[in-house]
Amino acid sequence: MSRQPLIGVSACSKQIGLHPFHIAGDKYLRAVAVAAGGLPLVIPAMPGLIDIPGLLEHVDGLLLTGSPSNVEPHHYQGPGSAPDTHHDPARDGLTLPLIRAAVDAGVPLLGICRGFQEINVAFGGSLHQRVHEAGPFMDHREDHEAPLEVQYGLRHPLHVQPGGLLERLGLAPQFEVNSVHGQGVERLAPGLRVEGVAPDGLVEAFSVARARTFALGVQFHPEWRVTEHPAYLAIFRAFGDACRERAAQR
Repeated sequence: MSRQPLIGVSACSKQIGLHPFHIAGDKYLRAVAVAAGGLPLVIPAMPGLIDIPGLLEHVDGLLLTGSPSNVEPHHYQGPGSAPDTHHDPARDGLTLPLIRAAVDAGVPLLGICRGFQEINVAFGGSLHQRVHEAGPFMDHREDHEAPLEVQYGLRHPLHVQPGGLLERLGLAPQFEVNSVHGQGVERLAPGLRVEGVAPDGLVEAFSVARARTFALGVQFHPEWRVTEHPAYLAIFRAFGDACRERAAQR
């Protein structure tokens, strides 16, 4: 019997009352367990205390989650953030070097929302800090007053680019996705291949061209009710299959 893959899940640092915590959203952990068939392991945002090579020797995959926080703009030589912007420097300090090391080590990688943006920044890309104020783009933010079912409801089509990873997964040339983000790709990093774009041209999915295994970033949220959306489920199953293959090899 094959071993259940151990999938590391990035955590955010958060102050709750007087105490600091490391947290990961339930929907990401459940998607790893239910749709990818893996055992989720929350990785605390503790740069300097986490041995990245040692961690990658133990995990069979890496999921980078979405977050209320944004990557600090000094990591991509961007202008200062607006005063109300939430940052998580501890998470930046761990995930950005972890991404590069994971790809080098052949560890399957899936980045969602902030995780998608982290991959772009880790490989030298930059971000629009306010997509809705940047040129021709639509407002991709959710209505915070709406119920979660509306916030994460299908919002716009994703146009799959031919010849890439998403096409090889058997996904339709166009399928509907949710839209729950304020930031997005400004300059795509060298070595990233566009996999899908929104109707306004914003890059919303890419793969890492040099990766030896599954390495995908998506701006939308396939973890949301993953089993109810065939394309979302296909992404997590392919990620899980790559993690199982690594587990079997090890």
